[in-house]
Amino acid sequence: QVQLIETGGGSVQSGDSLRLSCAASDPTFSSFAMGWFRQAPGKEREFVAAITWSVGTTYYGDAVKGRFTITRDNAKRTVYLQMASLKTGDTAVYYCAADVDYNGSYYRDGHYYGMDYWGQGTQVTVST
Repeated sequence: QVQLIETGGGSVQSGDSLRLSCAASDPTFSSFAMGWFRQAPGKEREFVAAITWSVGTTYYGDAVKGRFTITRDNAKRTVYLQMASLKTGDTAVYYCAADVDYNGSYYRDGHYYGMDYWGQGTQVTVST
């Protein structure tokens, strides 16, 4: 069982920046593909960003391209989501996810599939 703990959520204003962190419990973290997803009230879960375990290839959802950046620090077993130029439409609960199955996850048509474990989520609220 892999535990994922997200931190860094909060309330900000439009145009502000925020960084989310997700710490993993498993020492084999470096072999996990990691991702961020979000869910706003009344909406389906949405892919935000992902980073592979091998060469660190990154993928982004269309809504956040050019504004959000996903990175990872394997020594700290942590993945980050740097969010810039935040909009009210970015308001959601943000979830960290891990694929522990060696290439079990994949990107297709703007979505990312195949995550095995999920964190409890952290709220991000963007106001005008």
